[in-house]
Amino acid sequence: MTTTSLDLQAASATDTQRPPRHYLPEDFTVTDWTALEPFFVELLDRTIASGQELERWLLDRSELESVLSEDLAWRYIRMTCDTQDEASSTAFQFFVNEIEPNVAPYDHALNEKMMASEFLPELDPQRYRVFLRSVRQALEIYRSENIPLKTDISTKQQQYAAIAGAMTVTLDGEEMTLPRAADLLKSPDRAMREEAYRAIQARRLRDSEPLDSLYTELIGLRHQMALNADFPNFRDYMFAALGRFDYTPQDCRNFHQAIRETVVPLIDDLDLERRQDLALPELRPWDLDVDVSGKPPMRPFETGEELLEKTITVFQRLDPYLGDCLRTMRQMGHLDLESRKGKAPGGYNYPLDETGVPFIFMNATSSLRDVVTMLHEGGHAVHSFLTRNLPLGADKHPPSEVAELASMSMELMSMDHWDVFFSDADELRRAKKTHLESVLETFPWVATIDKFQHWVYENPEHTEEQRHQQWQQIFDEFNQRTVSWKGLEGFKPYLWQKQLHLYEVPFYYIEYAMAQLGAIAVWRNYRQNPQEGLAAYKRALALGYTAPIGDIYAAAGIRFDFSTDYLRTLADFVRDEMAKL
Repeated sequence: MTTTSLDLQAASATDTQRPPRHYLPEDFTVTDWTALEPFFVELLDRTIASGQELERWLLDRSELESVLSEDLAWRYIRMTCDTQDEASSTAFQFFVNEIEPNVAPYDHALNEKMMASEFLPELDPQRYRVFLRSVRQALEIYRSENIPLKTDISTKQQQYAAIAGAMTVTLDGEEMTLPRAADLLKSPDRAMREEAYRAIQARRLRDSEPLDSLYTELIGLRHQMALNADFPNFRDYMFAALGRFDYTPQDCRNFHQAIRETVVPLIDDLDLERRQDLALPELRPWDLDVDVSGKPPMRPFETGEELLEKTITVFQRLDPYLGDCLRTMRQMGHLDLESRKGKAPGGYNYPLDETGVPFIFMNATSSLRDVVTMLHEGGHAVHSFLTRNLPLGADKHPPSEVAELASMSMELMSMDHWDVFFSDADELRRAKKTHLESVLETFPWVATIDKFQHWVYENPEHTEEQRHQQWQQIFDEFNQRTVSWKGLEGFKPYLWQKQLHLYEVPFYYIEYAMAQLGAIAVWRNYRQNPQEGLAAYKRALALGYTAPIGDIYAAAGIRFDFSTDYLRTLADFVRDEMAKL
């Protein structure tokens, strides 16, 4: 027999109720391992006598995993919303220390049971091909001795959020978070920009030693995991763990080179224009975010609620379904948008696998960057809604090359409706031009972080001094080549420490550049035919991870391609669009 193929219909965006459970009791909540283990035992011991029973087993297992995933999500969300709340931190650590290490051996055993089933050939090969490929990969790299190492790593990753979340500076007598202080880098007052820049970097420098030590410890733990799994280094291990079936480390190195050859010169030209427009003898790091018109920073909103309301309007104009997604999240309280002391840095959209309605977290301070972040995370949220009815939890988690396509495409397609934030035509042009510059700037910074990670894990025995030297060499290759760092040399070796991905999600970064390319291509299609461009975008996202990356990109009407020629073509398209403004 062959099981029924997947029906990829878009999920409702207005339903606030989680679907009924078929395996776990409706009132079951995660309390401790004693309550959880019987479900894993039952799955492991269950007799499977047909292909239909195997598929039922898969769905039951997925339900259990979704409940666990959502429970962990809420623990993480509460911890990042207030890194100084001991109860939230303790709850998160309980899951990391007491639940995850016990789940891991069962997860491996269940994978073995599934792959050994005589009824595996009866599963629809098209429907399950991507899922089974990932399971085979997980079986290959699993090692029981890595379970305690993963626990140690999770604990240390939490330390980064706590250190970074506690960073504040005092400017003009006001204590403020670093994201809020960074808004002053847009001030027309150059002295104010310099003061803010120096204060931010000096504050980061105060914690540079503990952050260096923390990173060294993480490198050691991660390298040991790789050795345990018979990989020569953690980079190669992570390519397997992330399921990078579609490209290699060498492809990444080629992409770095393509970015250096095609995009970095464009950024150099933009910086030269900036220096001339600002009438400066030389550019300094605090001159890179200010608007060259001399106008004060854009303030497209004042409060988190206003940011949300305006974003809903933008989404509604694009497609009523998109607006409904954010309205549902607001109704359920699934947003925390404003920056405050004690809140973890960054922003994210956290999928909630059982409910299907994700949570958006960010640190808004009334800037254009916050608008883009909200649109970006909103794109992730739409992706969550479009996949919420897929039967397996694994189907709802495409790789980052696809996930970031959802978010970055939304940034660009939404620009036709940014008048919601910028009613003045000049301000609207200014906002669009600023964002398109940042789109191009994405590529060099991503190449910098990714190339740095490759070196770090290819050379795990390096000293901190060697790390600092290598960072500066890579930074200078891709960034600020026309900017003077005179007198700031003490800050540069530590600039990488602001990138939370290095600490919390290693090797999750090159995807931003790959997806940015894809997003530009989606936007180009949208400019040519808005209705079909948006429809193709939604069709692609609705696939979740039921198809390979290349097939998902094809469904969006674009190519999964990061060659030099393709990069040059799309970068030129962005420059042309900037010239029209």
